[in-house]
Amino acid sequence: MIENESEIETLLDNARRGDQAALAELFSKYQPLLRRMVEFRLDRRLNGRVAASDILQEAYLSAADRIEHYFKKTGTSFYVWLRLIVNQSLVDVHRRHLGAKKRAADLEVSLDPNPISHADSLCLARELVARLDSPSATVRQAEVLQQVEAALEALEPLDREILTLRHFEELSNNEVAEILGLQKAAASNRYVRALQRLRESLGAIPGFFD
Repeated sequence: MIENESEIETLLDNARRGDQAALAELFSKYQPLLRRMVEFRLDRRLNGRVAASDILQEAYLSAADRIEHYFKKTGTSFYVWLRLIVNQSLVDVHRRHLGAKKRAADLEVSLDPNPISHADSLCLARELVARLDSPSATVRQAEVLQQVEAALEALEPLDREILTLRHFEELSNNEVAEILGLQKAAASNRYVRALQRLRESLGAIPGFFD
């Protein structure tokens, strides 16, 4: 994900000593990944009202306040910790703006102590359909989009979350397991089964894999 691990470790050492500039640089390095995560998970009803940059700014301030907690933890990758901070900021934004209107299903999969703000199936479907190259798929894009969204909605929330983390956020199995509080083997096995179920559903859509 971030290639220069030695640079990350140096920045973390500096941040541990209270260097705010080092923390800002760390956040900057991960910001494109975090922005992608927010854009996938921000409720469509907030389009035009809340920007991803607002959530990331709020998350950065929260991370700066809580950075000492990270250094007291063991076995947690910095990116996963930072992503949890961003996730909590996203959850807070949804609660402030939508309150009870936010579907209870969005909180079905929880990570103690933080609930997860889930990616919208329509957003994921649009991403998948956008990758299609065939002219026939482009012509009937609306129909395919509806079918892909239905295939994603048919998955269990945890399975959809695992696929989102692996394919759309491009996280490793170890990172997925850490985020969801699963054993690495369990996360891997669940991913394989979820991917197979989704492939079977998408295979029923004429021309999807052409």
